[in-house]
Amino acid sequence: MRLALFDLDNTLLSGDSDFEWGQFLISRGVHDPEAYEAQNRAFYEAYKAGTLDIHRFLEFQLMPLSRHPRKTLDDWHQEFMRTRIQPLIGNKARHLVQEEQERSGLVAIVTATNRFVTAPIAQAFGIDHLVATEPETNTTGEFTGRVTGTPCFREGKIACVNNWLRRLGHVWTDFGETAFYSDSLNDLPLLNHVTHPCAVNPDSTLHGHALAAGWPILDLRHHTP
Repeated sequence: MRLALFDLDNTLLSGDSDFEWGQFLISRGVHDPEAYEAQNRAFYEAYKAGTLDIHRFLEFQLMPLSRHPRKTLDDWHQEFMRTRIQPLIGNKARHLVQEEQERSGLVAIVTATNRFVTAPIAQAFGIDHLVATEPETNTTGEFTGRVTGTPCFREGKIACVNNWLRRLGHVWTDFGETAFYSDSLNDLPLLNHVTHPCAVNPDSTLHGHALAAGWPILDLRHHTP
């Protein structure tokens, strides 16, 4: 049996949903544009450089969710999907997902971006399983602004996948083949953990690593008009 795992941002998407969500909130007037955009861009640059402090970032990213009712957030997210995310989904990515769904026993998106932002995106790709950073909610379903469990980032992705497989009654050794598709140097721990790593739209560090290791390199980028 084959297990196929996909990173989301800059892999299946031709952009970063975390960053775009922040920019969307700025465009809605939810955040002060000057201060928030500067911080949003600084965190994004740190992520691309492999120096992101995930706990500081999650505090920045998740706290705004606690300031608004869940119904309001869900309404905003529908607009976010239409205006920001759908233009980032290309046919190449859809076809790759379809190919893996046809040949793999289990397919999932594994992303550091929180579940609130990414669950509707996984649905848009027709992928039932999502392993993501989990924002904490209270008893009424409202966000607290905190994270629960291990952030699904760097080595934490392996731990999160292990926990997800365990909940399904599986372990890694159940799978004769394991594949992971990613663009980022931050995903080298999980890429090195699978039997079939694949660099997709890779950053310069991952590109060099993939060339040296003989990994496949794919370009799924979707250029919007």
